[in-house]
Amino acid sequence: MEWLCMKQWSPYVVGIGIGVLSWFAFLLSDKPIGVSTAFSRTSGMIEKLFRGKITTEKAYYKTFPPTIDWEWMLMVGILAGAFLSAEFSDSFRIAWVPMKWGSTFGDSPALRWIGSLAGGIMIGMGARWAGGCTSGHGISGTLQLAASSWLAAAAFFAGGIITAIFLFQVL
Repeated sequence: MEWLCMKQWSPYVVGIGIGVLSWFAFLLSDKPIGVSTAFSRTSGMIEKLFRGKITTEKAYYKTFPPTIDWEWMLMVGILAGAFLSAEFSDSFRIAWVPMKWGSTFGDSPALRWIGSLAGGIMIGMGARWAGGCTSGHGISGTLQLAASSWLAAAAFFAGGIITAIFLFQVL
């Protein structure tokens, strides 16, 4: 079980693991792996706390009801797995401002939180606009040879590269 304590895993092993997980997801639930809808469902559950049943009458939430489903549980599993991996490898640290961000933009936790919130909102909107997230398109969609997923995956990589260049070389 020493491999659980490694700080860095082989991308080939991880890729094979994700592929096998995809097989089991299709076999057991007949659904692809993806989590962006879980975030939408979560926002609906929060809205439902404040606005009640009117939330479920919205067209979007008729298609994607604000309930806990298998994607929501997958999201919880991803968070728990990331935490456990960091703990087992003794690399878990709480940092309000990561070093790379701090060296580029300064040590302001408020600026980091605002930047993270803005980025998260844009990623969420993009995932809904694209009809899925990086795991939905990049893993499950490309696995099914969907042309739209291959296009989305290429756009994810291009957008990530352009954003990284802009944030860490231009600014």
